[in-house]
Amino acid sequence: MHYIKQQDVIGMQLPGRLWKKLVGPEDGRCRNMILGVVTFPPGSNPGTHKHEKEEEIIYVIAGKGETRVGDKVYPLEPGVAVYTEPGLEHGVQTVGDEPLVLVSVFSPPLTPGAYDKKKD
Repeated sequence: MHYIKQQDVIGMQLPGRLWKKLVGPEDGRCRNMILGVVTFPPGSNPGTHKHEKEEEIIYVIAGKGETRVGDKVYPLEPGVAVYTEPGLEHGVQTVGDEPLVLVSVFSPPLTPGAYDKKKD
């Protein structure tokens, strides 16, 4: 059992977003996934990336945005869930003047941000 409140997590600043890990392998019992809350500020567009081995599910809890998955763009708003399989190029950006907040789950677990494209 692992119990944690989002407001008790400091978070990790990544390009265009703040990633707060709530549950993952470091907590002892959760070996096969990682769950976090991600906040994208207004105007954020960190670009696309892909995970070679990891599945990802996002679930929007606040704000509006868009996700690009492959060559398609889908609107993001509260109540929307998106599953992205390994190896598929994808990304998220905000739309409007409010932060976009979503829950993100990866399996197998990974280090948040390790998949971001490196700037030259």
